Amino acid sequence: MTLTKRVIPCIDVDLDDDGNAAVYTGVNFEDLEYTGDPVEMAKRYNEAGADEFVFLDITASAEGRETMLDTVSAVADEVFIPLTVGGGIRDTGDIKETLRAGADKVSINSGAIAEPSLVNRGAKAFGSQCIVISVDAKRRFDEQGEHYEQVDGESCWFECTVKGGREGTGLDVVEWVREAERRGAGELFVNSIDADGTQEGYDLPLTAAVCENVSTPVIASSGCGSPDDMGEAYDAGADAALAASIFHFGDYTIEETKAALSEQGYPIRS
Repeated sequence: MTLTKRVIPCIDVDLDDDGNAAVYTGVNFEDLEYTGDPVEMAKRYNEAGADEFVFLDITASAEGRETMLDTVSAVADEVFIPLTVGGGIRDTGDIKETLRAGADKVSINSGAIAEPSLVNRGAKAFGSQCIVISVDAKRRFDEQGEHYEQVDGESCWFECTVKGGREGTGLDVVEWVREAERRGAGELFVNSIDADGTQEGYDLPLTAAVCENVSTPVIASSGCGSPDDMGEAYDAGADAALAASIFHFGDYTIEETKAALSEQGYPIRS
């Protein structure tokens, strides 16, 4: 039986000047623009027919603070589809509290890179299906990587970054996702720092490189500008395609996106 492909909206949440949770949208994790209230947006996407919903606290890790669990709980009350929450998760206690607040899955980036055994411990304690390893990948055109792809006629590898792409780790994305899979990750959330917010399409060489090297489900993220871009991500091997700007600013609705993909022959949930 053919597995259906998922369409997933995502909100990037930060604290505004008054300390309230707010959704922001930018390009390459910069020039962030206020977009709306996270609870209201979650409710809207749930009613619109999204397959899942992703809530990312985009500065929790960089600022060393806890994830905004009160807001997560309020969002969870409005969505009746799988909810993934990421940002500021550093240990199994954080995983437990995030799940208790209403998340179905947790997305971990910096915490898992700093302490890879967190993947093992999280999977053992809560089940692999709860553990999503998020990768913020950036193209590198040097000789420091381990796995190379041809991109625009050049040899390129993808580096895992942290702090919104501002800090490199020297860790090769392909090697890291292989390790995360071995350690028990139930899903891989692959973001492209280069494509983020551009609406010029996903980083397909990145998506394909990951999908070709793991059997764990992969969510393609960053750069979606149309349903056609989602189709290309599915063709590259992704099980799900995530988007933000095209939904937030009304370029496409969830319904329009699903209809377009279904017409193109992709197995989409109605």
